[in-house]
Amino acid sequence: MSRRRRLAGGRHIHGVLLLDKPLGLSSNRALQAVKRLYKAAKAGHTGSLDPLATGMLPICLGEATKLSAHLLSAAKHYEVTAALGTQTATGDTEGEVVRSASVPRFGRPELQAVLNQFHGEIEQIPPMYSALKHQGKRLYELARQGEEVERTARTVVIHRIDVLSQDERGFRLRVSCSKGTYIRSLVEDIAAALSTCGHVAQLRRIGVDPFCDDEMVTLQTLEQLREQAGLAALDVLLRPVDQVLSHWPAVALDTQQSKRIVQGQAVSWQAREKEGAMVRLYRGSGEFLGLGVYDGQQLLPKRLLHLAH
Repeated sequence: MSRRRRLAGGRHIHGVLLLDKPLGLSSNRALQAVKRLYKAAKAGHTGSLDPLATGMLPICLGEATKLSAHLLSAAKHYEVTAALGTQTATGDTEGEVVRSASVPRFGRPELQAVLNQFHGEIEQIPPMYSALKHQGKRLYELARQGEEVERTARTVVIHRIDVLSQDERGFRLRVSCSKGTYIRSLVEDIAAALSTCGHVAQLRRIGVDPFCDDEMVTLQTLEQLREQAGLAALDVLLRPVDQVLSHWPAVALDTQQSKRIVQGQAVSWQAREKEGAMVRLYRGSGEFLGLGVYDGQQLLPKRLLHLAH
C-alpha cells in the first residue's frame, strides 16, 4: 500500500481525549466530530452518554481503541439533579409526564437514610429507554413504538452517593458507581423510597476511572485550536495510551525480553503479583508495548500495541 493511500484513510494518531460532551449531542456524533477534527484513521468512545447528559466521554484514537474495553468496564462518577413529583416515560426531561405525585416533606437526615439503602450492591431494572436488546431490537426502539417488555433485574454497585444540595423540588447528588448503572433508574428508585416519583433533570459525568477530576476539553475548544494552531495543538491534548491502565503494575523489560514479547513469546519472570495478574509492559527505554499476564512463572503477551506513527 502506498504512503499516499495510507494517509488518505486518516492519520495514525494514538491517545485518549477527555471530551466534555455537550448537551443534546449523541455520543456517536461527538465521536465522529472528534475523529474529523483530528483526521484520525481510527477512533472509538468508551461507553455512551445520553444526549441529555453532559461531561466526560473518553475518546480513544488509534491503538488506544484496543484498550477501550477497560474504560467501558471502569467505575463512573456523576453529578445528577433529580426533580421530584413527576415521572416521565424516558426517566429524564425528554419524555412526556406519565405520573404525578405529591412530594412529602423531608430533611437531610431522612434523605440520607434513604440513600443509605442504595449503597453497595443493588438490584436495578434497566429502563425501557435504553440500548439493551430484546429479541434483536433495542429497547428504546420498542419503547418508541409503544411497547414495553419485561426486563431482568441486574446487579450493579453504588460505590458512593453523597448529597450536594436539596430543596422542596428535589435534590442534587454525586454518585460513583459500577458499569451498567442507570442513573435514571436510580433516581426513580430513590424517589419511590421517598414515597413520591421523580426524574433526572440534569446529568453530568465528571469522571471515568482512572480519569477523575481531570480537565476535559470541549468541542468548541478543539475547533478553535484546530483553526488557530493546526493539528499539532490538538495532539498535545491527548493522554498517553498507557494512562488508561495507570492503576496496573508496570514491568520494565530488557532488550531480549522485549524482543521475545513483541514476537508473541513468553519470558521468565518472578514477581509479587498473583497468578493471572495483568500488567503493563515497557521496553527499558520506556516505550509502552501493551498488556501482559503473569501466570506465576512467566509473563505472556496479552494485547500488544503498535504506537509508532
